[in-house]
Amino acid sequence: MTHSAASAQSPFNPDTHRIGRVLCFAAHPDDIDFGAAGTIAAWTAAGIHVSYCIMTDGDAGGFDPAQRAEITALRAAEQRRAAELVGVTDIHYLHQRDGYLEPTHKVMKGVVKLIREVRPDVVLAMHPERNWNRLQKSHPDHLAVGEAVTRAVYPAVENPFAYPELAEAGLAAYKLPWLWLYAGPEERENHFEDVTDHVDAKLDAIHVHVSQHPDVAAMEAAVRNGLHMNARRAGFAEGRSAEAFHVVAVNGPGTIAGF
Repeated sequence: MTHSAASAQSPFNPDTHRIGRVLCFAAHPDDIDFGAAGTIAAWTAAGIHVSYCIMTDGDAGGFDPAQRAEITALRAAEQRRAAELVGVTDIHYLHQRDGYLEPTHKVMKGVVKLIREVRPDVVLAMHPERNWNRLQKSHPDHLAVGEAVTRAVYPAVENPFAYPELAEAGLAAYKLPWLWLYAGPEERENHFEDVTDHVDAKLDAIHVHVSQHPDVAAMEAAVRNGLHMNARRAGFAEGRSAEAFHVVAVNGPGTIAGF
């Protein structure tokens, strides 16, 4: 697995904190690939089990008016192929309408249900805060993912009396250790994963989403440049590539229930 580095603010220490299972949330097919596919490729290569949950079907994406009838199936197929390239085969959908996602109780209940089923060490999700330096990272659906997942992670996932029908169905409350957020404001990012060995896999996964990227060369250049900039911010050696996250400790040795 690639090494990682973090600023002093990150609570995650890769030398002492172990990850065995990860559940990733995104608004649309391709969001995870842009935000974290390099890290995910490193995780799966190390034997970590990774699952995806895409909250919408991406039905408002693409550029070809003639594809409207088939865009949902097309994007699901793209996401499936892209996921396989980074070692992921377990993909879930909440089937919300693209462009209309909100952190409703229906959505949050779906998030709680899946987290309790998977019981991951890390939940990876889009950031709930807007990035004013690059507004394209902060599609309203992206922000809704971050808000819904953050609300679900605490307190609902670990509260047996939240959405009691889930507990009645056998899905016991679960204390999540870690929340990793991506696609947020740079000032929030406190953890960097060196993905130099997995850049090609990340780009291959992004390239699969051909319905979304009319200018492939510009897209690839922007992704490579962003990864190099992240590595510089992390203090990695020149020429390295990194993905950036805002890591939050949800439950650890010092956590007091209810506070």
